[in-house]
Amino acid sequence: MDINNLAGKAGELINEHGDKIEDAAEQAGEFVKEKFGHAEQVDMAVDKLKELIPDPPATQTP
Repeated sequence: MDINNLAGKAGELINEHGDKIEDAAEQAGEFVKEKFGHAEQVDMAVDKLKELIPDPPATQTP
């Protein structure tokens, strides 16, 4: 598998499951804050990560 194919698959998964990735980032951030503190820096890092994840496509309702 070449790197472009791998990157494409990763992009597809991020687009498909971005909400789950954001939830995991929040949980990881809470864990890090409990163990190490630095709440402000952790929150900033989680927010930056969430900015990189695209919003899910809007679904049309009939």
